[in-house]
Amino acid sequence: MGQKHPISRRGLLNASLALGIGTLGFGIAGSRAADGPPLTPRQTPGPFYPSRLPADADRDLTRVAGRAKRAAGRIVQVAGRVTDDSGRALAGARVEIWQCDAFGYYHHPRDRGGRADPNFQGYGRMLLGEDGRYRFTTIRPVSYPGRAPHIHFAVSGPGVERLTTQMYLAEHPQNARDFLYNAIRDPAARRSVTVAFVQQADDRPPLGHFDLVLGRSLPAN
Repeated sequence: MGQKHPISRRGLLNASLALGIGTLGFGIAGSRAADGPPLTPRQTPGPFYPSRLPADADRDLTRVAGRAKRAAGRIVQVAGRVTDDSGRALAGARVEIWQCDAFGYYHHPRDRGGRADPNFQGYGRMLLGEDGRYRFTTIRPVSYPGRAPHIHFAVSGPGVERLTTQMYLAEHPQNARDFLYNAIRDPAARRSVTVAFVQQADDRPPLGHFDLVLGRSLPAN
C-alpha cells in the first residue's frame, strides 16, 4: 500500500515558497507596532488553500449543510479581535480560516482529493463587525507528516494590507521541529501565534483566544 500522503507536503511548501506563492516574513516577522503588541507574523498560505471554496463556508466548520453527522475530531472554538497597527478594529474586513481534518487531510485535490472528512467544511469565513471580533467553531488542529498542528488564517479588507498567517497549539511537542513555526525568530511574535485552548465555564467547547494585528495600513482609495 502507498503512503498516506504520496505528495510531500514539505516539498509542496518549499515549491510554493520558491515560486513566491507564500512568504515567511515580508520583513515584519519580528517587528512590532509602536508601543503595542507584536505584529502578527506573516506565513505562507501553504499549498492547500481551497482550490474551490465550499458552498457552505460559514463560521461553524464542524457541520456541513445537508449532512447529518458532525465532523470527526475534538470540537473547539477560536476567537479574537483583529486590529491594524494603530489599534483600530478592522470593521468590515474578512477573516478566513482553513485546516486539515481530524485525520490530517485537506479538502484539496493535491492532498488526495476526496479522502478528507466529508462532514468537515475545512474552510470558513466571516465579516468583522464594528468591534473587530470574530469567532469560529472548528476542530482542534492535528499534526500530519512534517507539520505541527496549525490553523491557517487570512485577513483582508479596505485600507489594510492582506495578512496570511498560521496559529499553533501552545506546548505542543512538534512545535520544536516545525520549520515554519521556528522561522518566526522574534519570541514575542512567535508567542502571539501560539494559542492554548481553555475549557469554558459552561458546556461550550474549549476556547482558544487569538488576536491578529495587521502591519502597515494602506491609504484608502
